[in-house]
Amino acid sequence: MTTTQDAGLSSAGPNSAGLHSAGAKNAGLRAATLKELAEQAGRDLEDASAPEILRWAAETFGRKFAVTSSMEDAVVAHLASRVFPGVDVVFLDTGYHFEETIGTRDAVDAVMDVNVITLTPRRTVAEQDAEHGPRLHDRDPDLCCALRKVKPLEEGLTAYDAWATGLRRDESPTRANTPVVGWDEKRGKVKVSPIARWTQDDVDAYVAEHGVLTNPLLMDGYASVGCAPCTRRVAEGEDARAGRWAGRGKTECGLHG
Repeated sequence: MTTTQDAGLSSAGPNSAGLHSAGAKNAGLRAATLKELAEQAGRDLEDASAPEILRWAAETFGRKFAVTSSMEDAVVAHLASRVFPGVDVVFLDTGYHFEETIGTRDAVDAVMDVNVITLTPRRTVAEQDAEHGPRLHDRDPDLCCALRKVKPLEEGLTAYDAWATGLRRDESPTRANTPVVGWDEKRGKVKVSPIARWTQDDVDAYVAEHGVLTNPLLMDGYASVGCAPCTRRVAEGEDARAGRWAGRGKTECGLHG
């Protein structure tokens, strides 16, 4: 089931009674306790498999746990659905996505046992253009990302104590120290990166073994897929994220610090 939220607060989807109870039990945890929990789990689960890490998150947080996905692929969503059927999968629709990315989101919603929630910025692209001028992504990409990604996710995650990402240590130097479970200081939440230790070969093998949905653009020269105006194909031998904000010093959108 797809739910659209305007910079939004998530609605709870279906879940087993056991996980619901676990989420309710942990709903009142203070931030300090959550931080201690995250740091301990990061140490304890460093060598755990991705399903084990996600199972820990589901059992610990229940409905207070969500997966986020850029719909570059559905690997983490697929992993989570196997241990937590009906898990919320949060997608940011910036208004600038490739058609293929939206199509991947729709396909994930149709074939996987997940609850897709689409977050949208409070202003449409046209409204943003009227306020800040057209093509803000060219003139001030940091502000554009803040308005269309960072703020909507911040508001959309208010219903959760923990969120999962598809970050991997091999993607870029800025992600080399990603913990499998860590503390998101900015949002005051537990941040779970179950495939942090995976390589691209691991991802490819999982996709092939389980027939996991991937964005068609990955077969068309794109190694990392973001918003259309700020994403290009990469040349052979280039870093996987070289096609994101190419020609600028920017390497991250701000969602991950």
